[in-house]
Amino acid sequence: MARIRIPSTIVILFVTVQTGFLLFMYARYSSFMSQSEEKPSQVHILILSSWRSGSSFVGQLFSQHPNVFYLMEPAWHVWVTMYQNSAKVLHMAVRDLVRSVFLCDMSVFDAYMPWKRNLSDLFQWAVSRALCSAPACDSFQRTDITSEMACKTLCGRYPFSKVEEACKTYSHVVIKEVRFFDLKVLYPLLTDPSLNLKIIHLVRDPRAVVKSREQSVKALARDNGIVLSTNGTKVEDSKYKVMQEICRSHVQIYETATLKPPNFLKDRYLMIRFEDLVRDPLSEISEMYKFADLSLTPTLKSWIYNITHGQGPGKKKEAFKITSRDAVSVSQAWRNVLSFQKIKKIQEVCKGAINMLGYQLVDSEKEQRDLSLDLVLPRRQNQFSWSSFNPNR
Repeated sequence: MARIRIPSTIVILFVTVQTGFLLFMYARYSSFMSQSEEKPSQVHILILSSWRSGSSFVGQLFSQHPNVFYLMEPAWHVWVTMYQNSAKVLHMAVRDLVRSVFLCDMSVFDAYMPWKRNLSDLFQWAVSRALCSAPACDSFQRTDITSEMACKTLCGRYPFSKVEEACKTYSHVVIKEVRFFDLKVLYPLLTDPSLNLKIIHLVRDPRAVVKSREQSVKALARDNGIVLSTNGTKVEDSKYKVMQEICRSHVQIYETATLKPPNFLKDRYLMIRFEDLVRDPLSEISEMYKFADLSLTPTLKSWIYNITHGQGPGKKKEAFKITSRDAVSVSQAWRNVLSFQKIKKIQEVCKGAINMLGYQLVDSEKEQRDLSLDLVLPRRQNQFSWSSFNPNR
């Protein structure tokens, strides 16, 4: 059999070309993988709370920041449209809407607002500074502190398309929501490579929440029905069944995030108590901003001081508005307003949450009325820390 002799130079050339091709393909693959693992350019923050917990105030702390695009409870549109369903059934629709908003894809609202829309068709749009300043509205600058009333007057007729246009120009997208009752529902968002999601879990003393809810009974009746799965029937929560569900959800969220959490939650969860926030606003806000990769500006510092050092607790008609109030007095108002009989009932249905979140139970009306007795316990020294977390244990 004849043998074919291939010159060694050709063999060397072939091997060199083959090696070069393999190195080229590996470099392309490595580049692709590194690009896919890079974080998205925007930071996404979900303020996770419940009704009447101070979440609108916390939302404004982010909304007024010039780098933040903020929306307040966009999932309201889901609940209003599909109000005959339960909160659990609506979790997926709410999650999908929130994801789309984080990605600045506002076509998700087509299912809930099919008509030709303006900015004013979006729930609580005027509390968003981003929708009151360029490019959404030409009446204010990004560095301005805007008011809801002024924004409604000047910006409501701008087209809805401005929402998406504005969203894409910000480094941070922040959403405040009260319609999630289970942290695990958010796992698909936390593991979504297109999102850089962090969660701020805002809690408040359940007794103070009840006092605030009593100022808004009619406004909350439809939401109560969804929480309690009443097929669209409105409910006044006189037996604190809704509060029981809210307290249970806070315990579930906190336990899921701190007791053997999945590794993808590392550095992505922060629990804030409303009472700590109003006692030492700049310290707590600085912590939240650091968590969110934001900086506190002199303008914001001045505004924060003014908004937390007003006179009195605020008027009943201002229940859903952010006005200048004595924030510390607001946080303690329940102790003089609610009867001890109500307090005992709330403590019965929310005892687990009260204990876990660091509040002191009261055993008598005397303890309740004694404002020198601090019912907000210091943060526990053995509180969960990621530095001591080993996912393999």
